[in-house]
Amino acid sequence: HTAQVCGADAWSHAYGRELAAYPLPSLRQQKYWAPVGRVDNVYGDRNLMCSCIPVADYA
Repeated sequence: HTAQVCGADAWSHAYGRELAAYPLPSLRQQKYWAPVGRVDNVYGDRNLMCSCIPVADYA
C-alpha cells in the first residue's frame, strides 16, 4: 500500500493498517513507500507475459 492509503481516514480492508504498511518485520528498519499502488496499474494483469526460456531450450 502507498503511504497515502495507509494514512487515510477510511480503511476498508480486513487486515490492519500496521500489517499493510509493514508486512515483514525487516521493513520497520528500511521501508520503501511506493508512490503508486501498482507499478503498471492493471496493464500487467491484462497482458500476462512469461519471462521463462522456451521449452525447446531444455532439450
